[in-house]
Amino acid sequence: MSKEITSRNEDYSQWYNDLVLKGGLADYSAVRGCMVIKPYGYALWENMRDVLDKMFKDTGHVNAYFPLFIPKSLFEAEEKNAEGFAKECAIVTHYRLKTDTENKGKLIVDPEAKLEEELIVRPTSEAIIWNTYKDWIQSYRDLPLLINQWANVVRWEMRTRLFLRTAEFLWQEGHTAHATKQEAMEETEKMLNVYADFVENYMAVPVIKGIKSANERFAGADETYCIEAMMQDGKALQAGTSHFLGQNFAKAFNVQFMNKENKLEYVWATSWGVSTRLIGALIMAHSDDNGLVLPPKIAPLQVVIVPIYKGEESKKTVDEKALEIVGNLKSKGIRVKYDNSDNSRPGWKFAEYELKGVPVRMALGLRDIENNVVEIARRDTKEKISVSIDKSVETVESLLIEIQNNIFEKALKFRADNTYTTDSYEEFKQLLDKGGFILAHWDGTPETEEAIKEDTKATIRCIPLDGKIEPGICIYSGKPSSQRVIFARAY
Repeated sequence: MSKEITSRNEDYSQWYNDLVLKGGLADYSAVRGCMVIKPYGYALWENMRDVLDKMFKDTGHVNAYFPLFIPKSLFEAEEKNAEGFAKECAIVTHYRLKTDTENKGKLIVDPEAKLEEELIVRPTSEAIIWNTYKDWIQSYRDLPLLINQWANVVRWEMRTRLFLRTAEFLWQEGHTAHATKQEAMEETEKMLNVYADFVENYMAVPVIKGIKSANERFAGADETYCIEAMMQDGKALQAGTSHFLGQNFAKAFNVQFMNKENKLEYVWATSWGVSTRLIGALIMAHSDDNGLVLPPKIAPLQVVIVPIYKGEESKKTVDEKALEIVGNLKSKGIRVKYDNSDNSRPGWKFAEYELKGVPVRMALGLRDIENNVVEIARRDTKEKISVSIDKSVETVESLLIEIQNNIFEKALKFRADNTYTTDSYEEFKQLLDKGGFILAHWDGTPETEEAIKEDTKATIRCIPLDGKIEPGICIYSGKPSSQRVIFARAY
């Protein structure tokens, strides 16, 4: 199979698909709208998951697991939530198949095996979790309840795209219960900050923290906080959300607790989640026409060593020195691979690991060993240096830090160069066609937001948390506005 990649400028969508498929991250499956995450892509997800899992546990959360299926009556209990996900639900109606003897023995649904109550395949787990919390929470002593689950969910998308939007995807979802509104609000903001920390400091993707407008809010939430990232085509991607659910689910499922004054109160709730969509963000924020560019902190491989030799005798000498370097790198906790397979030439391997986005590549040959040097190439800038083998490990250690920082700074500069401010609706539309974030005044009404979306396909990505209070005039309606919001076209 050809490894040729479509240029970003030629066809951004095809470029993205090429990187996912040819970079070995995922593949299409026999199930329409679903994907197979390949080992290299799953290793990337595992690294991301492991970092996040530690961050969750460091902030007091524990993991649990809840059923994939939700009885329809429970799903309907919180009306806004049910309505928000209704169009994406997969439903189980029967529990058995039988052989159709009249039609060549094909399997058909057994009409006698109809479920008494239909089951929803979870698009999100609030309903089943809050029905469970009802039995777990009796007193203020049971609070706060800080639970996360790693799971798959199903949302029956009609237009799918690998990692960004698939019918089934992997994610984590946190669901917490609190005694007071203030505690729940603090939790919502804390988890937003955890997400921002992870995406910026591990994925090297700068984000803007903000609050969603009512139109974009999670179904069943009082407030939705989000982090928004800019992709290289100027479109926005929602990289994580944290929801303040108020007492909506507590009231829907009658989750009450006895407070310190021996009075019954409804608990206060949050939920928050990120998914394998973050892998899509990673690809689109950093990669180039030669392949993936992965941040060292979460790359499945941080270093690859490619030997260059002729004949078995020189191979033995190179292997010995390379494996010594591998051992030294591993002792520093660096994820390294020595590719001494004999089915591909060094040039092919160089191209392959460039495509896979491995941050650092080392090339080692017999002459290098004689001169006590090794060639080191960095993926982000393509620069090559020769260093003493004795200093190779410390050089790699500092390079990995430098690459991580450089990838972030490059993405930050790109966002700054493609963020605009306007007070004119005509200019607003022209800027949208260029791509990027647009800071503009909005009158705060859902009607205006919907009219702008209908006219331009742009949505309010967020009301920035660090946005200045700056009185102005709405670009669409001409009505007063208290601050600028971020508009963009989005994934």
